[in-house]
Amino acid sequence: MMILAAVLSAVIGLAIALAALSRYPDRFRHRNLTLATGPGAAVLGAALAHTVLGAGNLPIVLPVAGAFAAAMLSLLVKNRERSRPAAAYLAGRPVR
Repeated sequence: MMILAAVLSAVIGLAIALAALSRYPDRFRHRNLTLATGPGAAVLGAALAHTVLGAGNLPIVLPVAGAFAAAMLSLLVKNRERSRPAAAYLAGRPVR
């Protein structure tokens, strides 16, 4: 059952990564990293949910895997509003 959960969660993670890349192609710096992070994070989320909830909870494990993949992919999003370096942005100083 765990193998089925791993395969299904990897497919869900890949679908989320592909959807994110097709919807926001300019917001992700590295396409290959995004495509690898989606399934990897989903499998990790499924393993974590399977460990916490136990066997036989596939309908709960798969949404947790998808949420985990989406959360990890959100860490890869490039912020386009900030044009100053982070140190100057946090200090409130103008950049020279």
